[in-house]
Amino acid sequence: MDSIVDSLNSAYQEYVASAANVLEAKEASGGQKTVATDAALENFKQKWELFRVACDQAEEFVESVKQRIGSECLVDEATGSMAGKPGQNSSAGLPPISAVRLEQMSKAVRWLVIELQHGSGTSGAAHSHASAPFDARFSEDSAQ
Repeated sequence: MDSIVDSLNSAYQEYVASAANVLEAKEASGGQKTVATDAALENFKQKWELFRVACDQAEEFVESVKQRIGSECLVDEATGSMAGKPGQNSSAGLPPISAVRLEQMSKAVRWLVIELQHGSGTSGAAHSHASAPFDARFSEDSAQ
């Protein structure tokens, strides 16, 4: 993460310095277009592109970390303990969930979200019964 922050900071500093160079070249030329102003503008354009790339890389990193944290939270929820549920020993907790099962649940949730975003899942989802299992493909959901 430090390298991404350092890269972003470096690209930003170079971008700002190139902007200052453009202003200095324009001032030195009296506002006229010269070889020096053109070179400064070209350098500015390059530094702008490099800064955008660094921003995109930082954004991709943040998104991957968010997804990783979300996955870890999902695993924590799936494998956490259920304290205080009647008829169960509160110290025993839930048995670990299989990775395959967790992936199936995750995919099912993603498909439901996609369907809802596209509007195709609203009619079917709105009329489903609250007592129905989460997903009939998963035997664990119907065994309650």
